[in-house]
Amino acid sequence: MTSVTDAEQDTPLYVRVTQLLTLALKQESIPVGTVLLEGHIADLMRITRTPVRQALQALLQQGLVSKFEGRGVLAGPAASTPKRLNLTAEMLGLHELDPSVRKARSWETIYNEVEQDVVHLSIFDVFRLNELELARHFGVGRMAAREALQRLESLGLITKDERQRWNVIPLNRERMTHLYELRILLEPAALESAALHAPNELLQKMNQRLEQAMKRYPKLNRKTMDNLEIDLHVTLLSYCPNQPLLDSLKRTRSILTLSKHVLGAAAPMPTRDPFLSDHLQVIQYVANGDLAAAKEALIQHLTMSSAKAIERAEFVRKHMPTPTLPYAAPVATH
Repeated sequence: MTSVTDAEQDTPLYVRVTQLLTLALKQESIPVGTVLLEGHIADLMRITRTPVRQALQALLQQGLVSKFEGRGVLAGPAASTPKRLNLTAEMLGLHELDPSVRKARSWETIYNEVEQDVVHLSIFDVFRLNELELARHFGVGRMAAREALQRLESLGLITKDERQRWNVIPLNRERMTHLYELRILLEPAALESAALHAPNELLQKMNQRLEQAMKRYPKLNRKTMDNLEIDLHVTLLSYCPNQPLLDSLKRTRSILTLSKHVLGAAAPMPTRDPFLSDHLQVIQYVANGDLAAAKEALIQHLTMSSAKAIERAEFVRKHMPTPTLPYAAPVATH
């Protein structure tokens, strides 16, 4: 008997892409008027452009997307006003359907573990990462190791020195303070712009998830907590059309990654809700159209979060041993 997984793999890739986009368009998780670019969709799905191009052509024939005077196609009818939103994996429904679209690439199979390793290293000191040893440790090709490291670089977790060697950027008190200062300057501006484009349905879902989580806290796993952080600080802000602003914010993601791997793991879960009520207040202000109050609430939240994050990092330094990894070595800083 052919399993569901086997059947999905036998289906042409462009058909699976078409099915995924059709569902997202009909549910309006991709808002009407959104400009869809085949290159951007291909990057999110981590596939080539050809099946995306075929899928968009099929959607044109079905009338779910339309042509306009510009690159790409529009979600919905041609009369729709073009909206150049920052398309996200959640808008495409990739969190649910991604496995049926394509198989994970080698770098994806190791990424989460490498990210967790690097975040823990960053709390303690400066470390140098050996790309070849990393590949050997995880049993993948060197290209896969490099791609995983390049994604960590985009988050501001590692950098290359003058000899093109990978170095972990330490998340010490000074750097964490600077990153939070940057977030306090940039996130309210991104929020104000994103609020004008985010669909009400998205805000309602975020509100619902937060209310449910507050009732269950602290009986929440780290994955749920991480998703709730991403809701406000990544997904909602992604509706900001100012891409250079979002690119600048991406360099502060190491802070979110720290919370993802440390909160409830190396450091204990706080007895009181660490951010859920703050997020709920911001989301509700946005939903009610009170952007001034939303920005102020976000600033207060980030200011308080800065102290909490620094405290958690110091707890880990004090109570946890420095990680020992076969592909990382401490670097003398003097």
